[in-house]
Amino acid sequence: MMSLNHLHPMLVHFPIALAVVGFVAEFAALILKKEVCLSRAGFYLLLTGTLAAIAAVLSGVLFTDEMAGSAGEIQETHELFAWITLSLLVVTSLIRVYLEVKKSNDNTLKWAAFGLYGLAAIAVSVTGFFGGTLVYEYMMPL
Repeated sequence: MMSLNHLHPMLVHFPIALAVVGFVAEFAALILKKEVCLSRAGFYLLLTGTLAAIAAVLSGVLFTDEMAGSAGEIQETHELFAWITLSLLVVTSLIRVYLEVKKSNDNTLKWAAFGLYGLAAIAVSVTGFFGGTLVYEYMMPL
């Protein structure tokens, strides 16, 4: 039978994939300037990745147990990067939605969103690394 403790491990893969692939799409859109669909795909992946990150963070906060010792330290680092990732994704999403709604071509905001999206892709990868460390070094039987 599935418990709520299983919810977090089931959800965490979505923000990782969506944020990283979305940023790659945005990067490809910069290189292939005529491919407008890549930037549009990056935008929608950003929005769904942000929603997935909200679900993943909430499931982690609400349904996972605190660990002690060195595992607890790694868990704290994992949680810190999860909050950093979520913050970056939310701010990036708000900027991109603003640009879409206002039909703005503000290059400063576009570059800021691109940079934040890149930082979010890095942060979600670091978050996943520490989450994987918890699972494979402290929770999996050897």
